[in-house]
Amino acid sequence: MAALKKNGRQTVWFQNPPAIIAAASIAGSKEGDGPLGKTFDKVVEDPYFGEKTWEKAEQRMLQEAMQKVLEKAGLNFRDIDFMLAGDLLNQIICANFTARGLSIPFLGLYGACSTMYEGMALAAIMIDGGFAERVLVGSSSHYSTAEKQYRFPTELGVQRPMTAQWTVTGAGAVILAREGAGPVVTHATIGKVIDLGQGDPNDMGAAMAPAAADTIVRHLLDTARQPDYYDLF
Repeated sequence: MAALKKNGRQTVWFQNPPAIIAAASIAGSKEGDGPLGKTFDKVVEDPYFGEKTWEKAEQRMLQEAMQKVLEKAGLNFRDIDFMLAGDLLNQIICANFTARGLSIPFLGLYGACSTMYEGMALAAIMIDGGFAERVLVGSSSHYSTAEKQYRFPTELGVQRPMTAQWTVTGAGAVILAREGAGPVVTHATIGKVIDLGQGDPNDMGAAMAPAAADTIVRHLLDTARQPDYYDLF
C-alpha cells in the first residue's frame, strides 16, 4: 500500500500546509557587503562577535537568531513544541549549546549545507502529522570554524586558491506553525547522496552539485511541474 502523503519517489505533500510565520538572520561583514546585505536582521562586523573564539561567536549568532525570530513572532520558548537545528561543527555544538539556553525539546540535525532545508521539511512533517503546533528551526556556520573542520586552521595562513568557496558566516531561524500568515510549505523533496568522486576540499560546490541537480529534477518529476512554475531562481 502506497504512503498516502507521498508524491512520486522522493516527495511528500502536506494536507494542511504549515506556515512560515517568522524568519530571522544574522550575518558576517562579508555577507553584509553582498547583494542580500540589506535583508539581514543584523550584520556583525567583528568575526569574534565579542567572544573569545570563533566557535563561541557562531553559537552566539545562532542563539540571537533564535531569540530574534521568537520576538518577531510574538512568542516565547514555552510556545514552541520542538526545536530542530544544526551546524557544521563536531557534535553540532552550536545548536546544542543554543538548545541548552532555550530549554526547548531539541532534535539535532547534521545536513551540512542542507541543514536548514532538512529542518524545515521535518518540521512540516511534524506539524502536518499532528505532532506539533509550532516548530523552531535554525542553522549556523562560520567561515573560520568551518575552515578548521574541512580545510586548514585559519591561523595557519594557508594560501587559498582563487576559486575556493567561502563558507558563510551567519545564522538563520524560522518558525513553522499549523496556522498563521506567511508562505506555506506544500511539498518537500528529499534528496539522495550522490558521490561522483570529487575530492578537492576547496571545491565543495562541485561535490554537492550532482545531488542538488538530481533533487531538483526529481521534484519536478514528482510534482509534474515545469521550471517556469517557479518565479524565483
